[in-house]
Amino acid sequence: MPTTYKLISKVTVSSATSSITFSSIPSTYTDLLVKVSPRFSSASANKTLVMRFNSDASTSNYKNKRLQSYGTGVSSSVEEGYNGGYISEVNAGSNTANTFSNVEIYIPNYAGSNNKFFSVDSAMENNATTAYAQLLINLWSNTAAITSITLVEQSSDNFVQYSTARLYGIKNS
Repeated sequence: MPTTYKLISKVTVSSATSSITFSSIPSTYTDLLVKVSPRFSSASANKTLVMRFNSDASTSNYKNKRLQSYGTGVSSSVEEGYNGGYISEVNAGSNTANTFSNVEIYIPNYAGSNNKFFSVDSAMENNATTAYAQLLINLWSNTAAITSITLVEQSSDNFVQYSTARLYGIKNS
């Protein structure tokens, strides 16, 4: 059974912006795949990437289980309370210059009528010990079909120029 990936939309940030949004997502695919190469403008070493489905910024509708490694160890956690679904720690201003994180988000059965599970695989690029590699499984407790996806930074930082995001539709035929 072949799997077909179709690019639905691509965003390349041309100047600092607070969010990246994919809207009017068609329900004609089986699954969705979001690939993001983000960097934030803050002087911090890293910032938190958050994703909202259908503009839902609830702090209680999203939960995740996270496994992460970083320069000095590993940890795991179960979390909620972000203004959307926690996705990843990503590069910011005090990380190695001109480096971007790599994030892949897989959303199966996005148009179905059940709660939505999705997985995340991400890596921060940095020539220091403050760099994360993370695997997550997330739950959005909502049965609505996903028609829009918005990516933001948890504390309203801006994506820098050349951050990119791509949305793919996947058909399993």
